[in-house]
Amino acid sequence: MRESLLTIPISEILDPKEGCPVCRMRDMLEQRTVEYIMGAAMMEPDVRIETNRAGFCAVHLSQMLGQKNRLSLALMLQTHLDEVHAGLFSRKKLFEAKDARKKKLSVINESCFVCEKIDWGMERLMRTFFEMYKDGNSRKLLAEQEFICLPHYDLLQSLAPKYLQKQELDGFVKLIGELTEKYLLTLYEDVSRYCSMYDYRNTGKDADWGNSKDSIERTVAFLTSRKL
Repeated sequence: MRESLLTIPISEILDPKEGCPVCRMRDMLEQRTVEYIMGAAMMEPDVRIETNRAGFCAVHLSQMLGQKNRLSLALMLQTHLDEVHAGLFSRKKLFEAKDARKKKLSVINESCFVCEKIDWGMERLMRTFFEMYKDGNSRKLLAEQEFICLPHYDLLQSLAPKYLQKQELDGFVKLIGELTEKYLLTLYEDVSRYCSMYDYRNTGKDADWGNSKDSIERTVAFLTSRKL
């Protein structure tokens, strides 16, 4: 596949050899979306309609709180709260179904504007990623990755049959499985070492912790795709 505006982001994501490449893909989309929504887009009527409807999940609210412009977030929350109130507590319509408001509540609790944008972007990036894999462009880069985290190992396995033929699929599943298992075993060794360092026989100023001191944080990232 020739390099294009579609393939360049995938190449840039696969170029580093640290961490999970799918996490980097998600993080890139996440950062861009949060910066977009906290900027001038916040005042665009069509965007506000969507943020009022979808709201934000806890993860992305936390990231938005980390941005400098708290007023943008406050304005979006103000109109979102107004829409939530109107949808759940306004006077019932004549022909409104008995469980309509319960369904609305579930939708509100499960939706997020940023998640929806990331899902849209990930679908397109994944399509390009598998096209590049089929052409051989990204196989070597994928094989050189440090690991695939457990949630994205699941994601790649579920998407692969949609894009790859049988002969390609077997090799792909084997490759990502090896990346995931190798790192899992490394984490097990590091966490086990961390636990053993609390044995009185391993204490002292010369105690060798190896790579175990951040093993808990790395394990959480591997199991959840999120860093603490």
